Amino acid sequence: MAAHTDDDSTQYDSKVLEHLGMVASMIDELALVETIDAMLPKDEEKRTLSHGQAVKAMLLNGLGFSRRALYLTPLFFKDKPVERLLGTGITADMLNDDALGRTLDAIYKYGVERFYSQLSVMSATKLKLHCTTTHLDSTSIHVDGVYNSHQSPEEDSGIIHITQGYSRDHRPDLNQVVAQFICENQAGLPLLMAPLSGHSDDKSGFRATIKEHIAQLKTEVGLEYIVADSAFYTAETLKESNHFFWVSRVQEIISLARQAIVDYAPSLMQQPDEMAMQAIAAHYADIEQRWLIVYSPQARNRSIKTVTKQCNNLSTKEVKTIKELLKQEFACEADARAALAKCQKRLVMTHLSDILLTEVPRYKKSGRPPEGAKPDRMVTQISATLHSDPAIYTQKLQRKSCFILATNQLDTDALSNDKLLQTYKEQQKVERGFRFLKDPMFMASTLFLKSVTRIMALMSIMTLCLLVYAALEYRIRKVLKENEETVPNQLGVGVTNPTARWVFQYFTGIHILVINKAQTIVLHMNDTQRKLLRLLGERYLEIYS
Repeated sequence: MAAHTDDDSTQYDSKVLEHLGMVASMIDELALVETIDAMLPKDEEKRTLSHGQAVKAMLLNGLGFSRRALYLTPLFFKDKPVERLLGTGITADMLNDDALGRTLDAIYKYGVERFYSQLSVMSATKLKLHCTTTHLDSTSIHVDGVYNSHQSPEEDSGIIHITQGYSRDHRPDLNQVVAQFICENQAGLPLLMAPLSGHSDDKSGFRATIKEHIAQLKTEVGLEYIVADSAFYTAETLKESNHFFWVSRVQEIISLARQAIVDYAPSLMQQPDEMAMQAIAAHYADIEQRWLIVYSPQARNRSIKTVTKQCNNLSTKEVKTIKELLKQEFACEADARAALAKCQKRLVMTHLSDILLTEVPRYKKSGRPPEGAKPDRMVTQISATLHSDPAIYTQKLQRKSCFILATNQLDTDALSNDKLLQTYKEQQKVERGFRFLKDPMFMASTLFLKSVTRIMALMSIMTLCLLVYAALEYRIRKVLKENEETVPNQLGVGVTNPTARWVFQYFTGIHILVINKAQTIVLHMNDTQRKLLRLLGERYLEIYS
């Protein structure tokens, strides 16, 4: 925005800085631009914008929460202090889709997973994160466009197949890609990102990731534990995972797990309002394991209504089926017994007692038959007493109220039962990252680009956005705690653990006023904002001065 004085001798220009200065400073702190430029040298010496600066621009766009698509990046930067954020000589019109597209092509050519993992490992090292415990999970992302959805996937082509598959967003009608992550559990920083085809399933995907990447992460960041959901817990995957420790939820369909809950749930649920757990030794997939059976009062309270409704609906359906059976007439006892056996086999909530098979005469003429009249035929009918089985309801509620965690770490001194449960619960840090990527304010809650390879490259940029966001939040919380300082939350109460999203909102309204293209003044900053920048370091203060 430009303005002039009455004599038109002084020129004013206002640029929106807000939280973008913090994002740019974190990118600089992690040395992402320099590292990317070393990985992806410029293909044209005369080109001012480097690949590292193009990536930084995309990260600022993605973390600007402006709903602007990638190809609208020049519009996003139109009212931003571009040189302050990206470097001397960079202008908004340089950030066009051709320039950014060339960078995405360079990333794909370099190797999307390789590109991202080198940056993430370097970032974790700079932040001094302990990456011994990591979390493995995946999510799906909608894609606008057809791409190669109607083509057969090319084996070993290196290009993902954009197609329909199991949708975590309950939109199976849309084409999608799958993003798989391994995150460390201190800041929730993604250490690994792998783009997968839209029809990929977690069971095979997890197994492939373990084969290809775990040894590398053990070497580079000291990985010791992998934490994953029940898709990890298959015999095939467990047998591939004997060279590191793992924690996983046990699949409920495994008969050994079902029996364990039947055996231990009654004692664990004696105090319905108190969490309880029981560790047992287990042997599955030829691996000695420690299982932790956990009863959750919250899960029980959530399940009561659902289980009650399921059981009532099932009982009603079964009673209707039985009544129809009791009305039937069978030509012989064998037919009646066969129909009875078939019906009983399907019963879950109901069982029959006092079962009688009775021969009943039938006459062609209606009305009461004469005394001594012979029946035209004999039929067999079934009679029985119906009973509901409350034990089934109890068992269903037990299964919904309890879950089992498994680990191949048998040493409770190294990993106690309490720590085992806490470690699994930290899986939510990965899921929080998924919510971040799917936020409609994020630049790519759905994707649209010219090619599949560029989508694969953009997925690495999206994950870098999450990395920068997580790193900045970690640094903010760390410096506040170390210096016993706070920032006000939404209610005005001082806290030491604000989310980065809230800090971004707290920096809303900060502008740069440029006078005569020379003098700059930062507007609308308060003392608390300056204090936080001072705690974060000199580069953060400098960009806001």
